[in-house]
Parts: sequence; C-alpha cells; structure tokens
Amino acid sequence: MKNLAIIYWSGTGNTEEMAKLIEQGAINAGAKVNILTVDKATIEDFKNADVVALGSPSMGVEVIEESEMEPFVESIESLVSGKKLGLFGSYGWGTGEWMENWVERMNNCGADVLDDGLIINGMPEGADSDLCINYGKNLVK
Repeated sequence: MKNLAIIYWSGTGNTEEMAKLIEQGAINAGAKVNILTVDKATIEDFKNADVVALGSPSMGVEVIEESEMEPFVESIESLVSGKKLGLFGSYGWGTGEWMENWVERMNNCGADVLDDGLIINGMPEGADSDLCINYGKNLVK
C-alpha cells in the first residue's frame, strides 16, 4: 500500500475540491492518504510519503501561490530528487504556463512528475472531476 501526501493551498475552494477528488481516487486504488493544507504541512509529511501531490491555483501572472505554497516548495526542492510527484491546481485565466513552469522546475530538481500536472479551469465538475479521481489513482500505481 502506497502512502500519498496531498499538500495544497486553495483560495476559493477549487483547488481544495481537486485535492479531495485526488484523495478519493488514491483511496479507491488502495493507498493511505494524508491530506493537508500547506500551512499545516511539514517537511516530515513530505519525507514520509511514498508519493506527494502538491496543489496550488494559478495566481497573479501565472505563478503558484506566493506566501505559503512557494516557500514550502522552496523548502523541499532539495528533497524531491527521485520522488514521485503530482502537481495540480485550478485557474481562471491564462494558458497554464504556471503549471508548465512548475513541472519543469520540479523535473529539474530530479522529481518524477506525473504527466504534465493537472489543471482545471474553475471548480472541477463532471468530466473534470473524473480527471482528478483518475489522477489520484495514477499517482499511486
């Protein structure tokens, strides 16, 4: 059984809903899941997980959330080498450049990032909910 930590920041609830759906998919696939907002997460939560999913919405000029998520990501950059990571988040504008940059950044640090991350425009519903659930399943395969 894989141990998945889902660590996220959400402003409007969209990324939080994605986290819950990813959790559902991982549990359905038989994983043990620890889901935390980034302000409650520790380096130990990251280290103790077999797989980690990090979630942040797109902010400002297509960047991850800057006051809580960015400092956490900076604190784990030296620890991601060889770690399977999922990156996810919601957006309301733009092209997804923030996720492309985040995936590239984590890959450059040696992480094994699943796919090209997962982005959803707004609140995940219908087929978008299914994408999140399947992302959770694939993370713990």
